Amino acid sequence: MFRCGLAYPRCKWVMPLLLLFAIIFDIIAIAAQSGWIEDRENTHYSSMWKDCRWLGEESDCSSLMDQSWARAVAALMIVGLIILVLAFIICAVSMCTEPSSGPLIASGVLLFIVALLQFIGLIIYPVNFNDRIFEGEYEYTWAYGFGWGATIICLGCSFIFCCISSCIPKINGDEKIDYCITR
Repeated sequence: MFRCGLAYPRCKWVMPLLLLFAIIFDIIAIAAQSGWIEDRENTHYSSMWKDCRWLGEESDCSSLMDQSWARAVAALMIVGLIILVLAFIICAVSMCTEPSSGPLIASGVLLFIVALLQFIGLIIYPVNFNDRIFEGEYEYTWAYGFGWGATIICLGCSFIFCCISSCIPKINGDEKIDYCITR
């Protein structure tokens, strides 16, 4: 006999796992020293924290934290990470006990706030970086991409957490699983 359906009790740890990946992606994006933007000749790169130019064998690095826009980006990304960790803790605790819709919706709202904060930070950075640089061709690096990856995961999980309240009885195992295909 072949059945095709979703075993909700077995899949309830997928969401906290996704949030854990979002936390890891955020940490990689925030802590990356290799830069968020670099030029094609590898003579200039800029991370969230500093701006470096290679001059022969030496590099000339300056802190971006003197700029108000860079401090705003750092604050948005770090506050987003802190709220993301809080949402992960709420989600994990909720999944360890019997899941209820209240904590999951709270996690969804927190994740939407995280996605909004990080979206703003990830847009402010290239706009202001492009205002500072006029020469050369620049590319965004993998570290900047990890920031976007965390933001997209948070946005998707926020919608899922807000819509998951209708599946709580299935997740808890109180309701019978609906199968799409039964033979």
